[in-house]
Amino acid sequence: MSVATEQVVLEYSHPDPEEIANTYAEVAHRASHLISEHIQRQLQKGIQPLSDELGIAQAFMDMMSRLLSNPYKLVQAQMSLVWDYFTLWQKSMLRLAGMHPAPVAVPSRSDKRFRDEEWKEHFMFDFVKQSYLITARHIHEIVNSVEGLDMQTARKVDFYTRQYIDALSPSNFALTNPEVFRETVRSNGQNLIKGLNNLLRDIEDGNGSLRVRMTDTSAFELGRNVATTPGKVVFQTDMMQLIQYQPTTDKVFKRPVLVVPPWINKFYILDLREKNSFIKWLVDQGQTVFVISWVNPDEHLAEKTFASYMEEGLFAAIDAIEKQTGEKEVNAIGYCLGGTLLAIALAYLAGKKRKRIASATFLTTLTDFSEPGELSVFIDEGQVNNLERKMFKRGFLEGSEMAGTFNALRANDLVWSFVVNNYLMGKDPFPFDLLFWNSDSTRLPAKMHSFYLRKMYMENKLVEPGGIEIDGVPLDLGKIDVPCFFISTIEDHIAPWKSTYMGAVRFNAPVRFVLGGSGHIAGIVNPPAANKYGHWINPAAKLAPTADEWFSGAVQHEGSWWVNWQEWVAGYNGDKQVGARDPATGALKVLEDAPGSYVKNRL
Repeated sequence: MSVATEQVVLEYSHPDPEEIANTYAEVAHRASHLISEHIQRQLQKGIQPLSDELGIAQAFMDMMSRLLSNPYKLVQAQMSLVWDYFTLWQKSMLRLAGMHPAPVAVPSRSDKRFRDEEWKEHFMFDFVKQSYLITARHIHEIVNSVEGLDMQTARKVDFYTRQYIDALSPSNFALTNPEVFRETVRSNGQNLIKGLNNLLRDIEDGNGSLRVRMTDTSAFELGRNVATTPGKVVFQTDMMQLIQYQPTTDKVFKRPVLVVPPWINKFYILDLREKNSFIKWLVDQGQTVFVISWVNPDEHLAEKTFASYMEEGLFAAIDAIEKQTGEKEVNAIGYCLGGTLLAIALAYLAGKKRKRIASATFLTTLTDFSEPGELSVFIDEGQVNNLERKMFKRGFLEGSEMAGTFNALRANDLVWSFVVNNYLMGKDPFPFDLLFWNSDSTRLPAKMHSFYLRKMYMENKLVEPGGIEIDGVPLDLGKIDVPCFFISTIEDHIAPWKSTYMGAVRFNAPVRFVLGGSGHIAGIVNPPAANKYGHWINPAAKLAPTADEWFSGAVQHEGSWWVNWQEWVAGYNGDKQVGARDPATGALKVLEDAPGSYVKNRL
């Protein structure tokens, strides 16, 4: 027994009987209610045939048939695994004898599952951990060594193999996780009873489906402690509300800034807290800032298209900004899918020979979808067909389905860590504004999302001149001549930086490409005051043909990319400053205070 576990046993005291009784009663009530509801739902549905909508079974059948066709290679892999097990056993015996041999397998530095000291100090937990890591490595190597699989099948097998391996981690089970073991001994198992109560609560909240709670959502309120930058909603359509923020400087730059967030998520990722709010920082730099807050659509907007988001969203916002400020052009900033919309709008304006956008900034934006990263695992003809059938039946993609997809990309951080905390440790999730935002999912109109998946991800038509037409205008990224700033992040798993670079080089415009540290969110929401992550810039006047060539000539700089962007956009802010623009005194009528009502529509 380790010192930590011995201390727990010594400090053990019997839990309160009344607390035990109340917890058991609540668990029993919830379990009975959920079982009854589940039976009723199954009776209403009738017997449903088993299906393989994701194509997982077929992918693994293909993999196994090819793996078994080369038995010699399989035997080699098995012998290698046995040898590693033997080495682990041998070194474990040396450790029992008081020696300190080097471990056979160690987790990566970024792996948070095995940070508790007992994973190293306690013989049993260390043995279990190394056994798991050895097995995981060999399974990966065997699966990835199979030859002859098409790329989509290989990606699918690799992805779901990792999901399986992550699920079987010893950190996810009470008896093999030292932290859970200690808590179970200390509380006489009350952590597991409370965890079961938490599990039933999350199933209730998910209407019969498990929706793991990541944070205490009651700790946050939009407009009170998140999305707090002062401003007014000055315009709205069925698709969006337009927010203008209150200036904090006496003078502002002449040309306004329009932020176009993705409609897969809500805009306030850029306005979580005052100290990390990109929107607040823009205002404090003397910008007149407008932000689109997209509607959370229901079945009534099922027929809305990508063109609807451009015309009733982006272009309608620019027209409203002109009425409010008198300025015909804006400096536009598009984030992720909002950046893809911005690129489409620029190509559309180029085809119409119109100028409404003076400069364009793209935050982690894909325009070339030939290498979209792990999201491609979920996008093939079979899966999209099944998804379309569901979407067109109800008119939209449910936000929880999209959230589940993104969470699966980082299952250890966004799924299993909360399973351990909530259900094994029996704790309530910690209040965290970023995870509050992450849990605030949005729906997507069926027609728009079908177009997005097929034309972008499956067919990659946006990079083909004339591959996509909107209102009779063929789109050609090569005709875009507006100055552009691309910021991508080196650890992005949603918009891989090398893929965003492939799109940036297609623009016939002066382009500055910056590579930030960290990932899709943390690398963007990176205020200068934090002095974190850093960024890379290649000083060459023209972009290199490939991302690797660009990176080989890039220089790393400390601090936030925000400052570099501020220096870049200074050339497009207008030739003079004007008096601060109060949203309440403009030509547009104030509809309500920021953050507005559209963003408050939760699923």
